[in-house]
Formats: sequence, structure tokens, C-alpha cells
Amino acid sequence: MEDRFAYGLNLKKIGAVSAYLCDPVSAPAEFLLTKSQYQAETGRAVERGALFFQIRQAFPPGEVTPEEANKLGYETAMRWTKGKYQFFVCTHIDKGHIHNHIYYNSTAFDRSRKFHNFIGSSFAVRRLSDRVCIEHELSVIQNPKQHSKGRFLHYGQWIGEKPPTAQQRVRLAIVETLEKKPADFPAFLRLMEESGFQVKHGRGGVISFLAPGQDKYTRLRASVLGPGFDPDDIRAVIAGERPIPELPKDSPAPPRRVNLIIDIQERMAQGKGPAYERWAKVYNLKQMAAALQYLREHNLMDYDALAASTEAAVDRAHKLAGELRNTEDALSKTSELMGAVVQYAKTRPVFDGYKAARYSKKYLAQHEAELANYRAAKATMSDLLGGAKLPKMDTLKKERRELSEKKKALYAEYRKAQADMRQAVAVKANIDHLLGHTDGRENKAQER
Repeated sequence: MEDRFAYGLNLKKIGAVSAYLCDPVSAPAEFLLTKSQYQAETGRAVERGALFFQIRQAFPPGEVTPEEANKLGYETAMRWTKGKYQFFVCTHIDKGHIHNHIYYNSTAFDRSRKFHNFIGSSFAVRRLSDRVCIEHELSVIQNPKQHSKGRFLHYGQWIGEKPPTAQQRVRLAIVETLEKKPADFPAFLRLMEESGFQVKHGRGGVISFLAPGQDKYTRLRASVLGPGFDPDDIRAVIAGERPIPELPKDSPAPPRRVNLIIDIQERMAQGKGPAYERWAKVYNLKQMAAALQYLREHNLMDYDALAASTEAAVDRAHKLAGELRNTEDALSKTSELMGAVVQYAKTRPVFDGYKAARYSKKYLAQHEAELANYRAAKATMSDLLGGAKLPKMDTLKKERRELSEKKKALYAEYRKAQADMRQAVAVKANIDHLLGHTDGRENKAQER
């Protein structure tokens, strides 16, 4: 940490420096003091994980001065850490371009938490840096390269070569084992053990796998490994009732949703003060910068293309909502029919006895509740089938399982489509407001 900070504070390189909640000269000691306080208060060790994180932010030659670049780096660091972590910004001028080295502590200043890096963090911090630059009317890289031709790897390339996680290894092993076509579920578990995974049978029939070199078991559950990796799904694959599940692709963190800009004049007429007006102007500037970034990323610099894209996003969300409702109705109907079939099977012997007793009143009095359930189940089956032939129970179970999987997939797709629709509608509404021809239709579409 001292070596890295000394590099950033090299007087031969530095053009400007700023800090938050620390002194750059004594930053190593101050960072460690925060960590020792965190360990004393929480009892959690601080040796594990990163001691600090670094962000590099560069600008084209001649676009900013060292002082301006340092202010941009400070703003980026403040918004990235949300003011909860110590950091300092070193602006270097030793290269052909001005660039910032931002160092921030991995332990929060109030000792409440530690910063944990996440998948797609480089994508998220790049978006934030672009957002800050757009707000200050500076250029951004339109199509950043994902690979480096030099001896150093770009982060996007480096993270692709990181060792797979335990979940990724378990998913891959499950797919490879299923491709061997085991005869039954116990045979599947034996093949997993032969491939080097430890199998653990927990309470309630819960099954977990321990990947080689890992410390914690990974449960065989769809909520952990993803759709298609539930024990019932594995049994269905073995029985030939469904295909082998596909390996999910890890995606970067989703971008923050663009919000509608504020009508400042209308709010001021409601009695808001000057402080609110200043805040609203900054807020609107950030939202318009976010809208411009969205247009650039989706290549929608033509207004007609933006309108068509927004309409397509709205139509897609509504179409998926209709499909989801139809699937839920079909699933509810199938579940209700299965319940009626089970009830019918349970009470049919009672009715047969009633019929054999020649509809005796005494028999009816003794079995009135069972006979009422029999009639209700028969009426339900008649209504749901509509004269069609009653399917077998195995067919109904398979249909319910398929509908349940379809509903789960549609729901995930609908949530994404709904988020895309809201984002597109908000961007178009902001652009319409900027151009002066907002007619309120976008707000109605968003409410739908």
C-alpha cells in the first residue's frame, strides 16, 4: 500500500492532488487505523481481501487542465464511494495525456462495512466516469476496446480468464455428467463423485456439492445455480422429459434507470425555495446526461429511431405481460384440475358404495361430506375439461411443470422488458421536454 501510494504522490509525476477524510501523505497509516478500529468493533479480520482499491481515469490531450481533471476525479470518487470511504486523487501529467489515480480505502470510514468488488464493477465505474464527463461537456470513448494488443491485459480480458467460481464449476460438472446419460438420480450422484465432487445429503433431502479446492458446499437448487439446476429438473432430464439445462452467462451489473426530469417552474409555483431550485437544476442536468449516454450506447441519435425504439419497448413489455397472464391462467387451471382429479379419486369408492346401497338415505347420512366432495370434484372436472377427455395424472404433472418453468422464464424476461420500457420512455420524455413538444403520451405509456 505504501509503495502504490508513493507512486501516486511522486512529485515528478503529480500535477494536482485532493483528498477526502484523510491526508494523502499519511494515508497508509490512516487507512490501517480505520481497519484496526473496524476489527476491534466488529471482531472481523481485515487481513483477508483487498486493503484498498484504485481507479484510473484518463482524458484526451489538451481537453482539461490538471486542476480540472483532479476535480473530475474527486467527483467520480465521491459518487462511486457515496462519501462513505476515505480516498485521495492524484493527477499525473508525466504522460502525453492527463490522468487520475484514485485510491480509496476498502473499509468504510464509519467502520460499518467493507467494500466488496462485484462482477461488472469495471463496467459500472466506466459508466459513472462517462456520466461525469458528459455532465461537464467532455468527450467519452464511444466503443472501448475489450482486448489489449500489448503485454498487459485489459480488465475485460483479464476477468474473462479468472478461475471459475464454485457455482460455475458445479454447473459445468452437472451438464457434463448429464451428457453421459446416467440411468437414474443415484447414478448421477455417483458420476459427480467420480468427477471429483463431494456429495452431501442434508436434512429434508437437500443435496450439496463441494468442488475441489473449495471450502463451502454449493446446494443443488435453482435459486443457487439458476433455472434448470433443481433436483426435480435433473430427474426430468434423466427421464428424458426435458433437455439438458444451458449454462447461464454472467452479465455486468445493470445500469441505473434514467428518471424523468423535474418541471422546476411548476415546483417553484408550489412554494419550493431557492435551495430546491439549485438542487433541481443539478438533478435535471444529471438526468439529461444520463439520457444522452443512453442514446449514444443504443445508437439512437436520430429522433425517429428513438421514437420507434421506445414504441417497440412498450409493445414488447405489454406483449410479455399478456403471455405471462395467459400462462398463469393455464397453470392455475391445470393445478385446479389436478386437485379435482385427486379429490374425485379419493371419493369415488364412497359414491360406488352409495350406488351399491341403492342410494340409501342411511348411507347418505353417514357419508354426506364425502359425497358432497365427490359431486364438487366431478362438477369442477366437467367445467374445466369442457367435454374433453380427462388426461392422465402423469400428463397433468408434466404440463404443470412445463407451465411453471415457462412462467418463471417469462417473468424474468418481463421484468427486464419492463425495466427497458421504463428507461426508454423516460429518455424519450426527457428529450421531448428538451425539444419542447412533450404531449404526455410517454407518461401514460409508462403508467401502463
